[in-house]
Amino acid sequence: MTALPIDLDPTRIDVRAASSADGAEITVSGEIDSTTAPGLRTCLLEVLDRPGTTTVDVDLTGVTFLDSAGLSALATAHRAAEAGGRTLRMRVGGTRAVVRPLQITGLWDVFTVID
Repeated sequence: MTALPIDLDPTRIDVRAASSADGAEITVSGEIDSTTAPGLRTCLLEVLDRPGTTTVDVDLTGVTFLDSAGLSALATAHRAAEAGGRTLRMRVGGTRAVVRPLQITGLWDVFTVID
């Protein structure tokens, strides 16, 4: 995997992307909040916009904090994927920091969650 060239605070969040023939996997670890969410959103939208990309898996199992700005970034990426005819899937594992915000907001039922 290679780190994406976006301006993110490496002490708070780490975002890595790996591409395959028809998709990509983005691995996120750390805190997704109002400071780091804009960079994550930019990364997700950039990967979704790559030619030939049909499926993007976002691994959130390493996320330790997710607030409303992070949820908004994920929702924006989800809408962009649907508008572009692409599939955005999220891997959350048992990460309470991610599962609870998704459940509370109802996004758990909107997003494609895989494990």
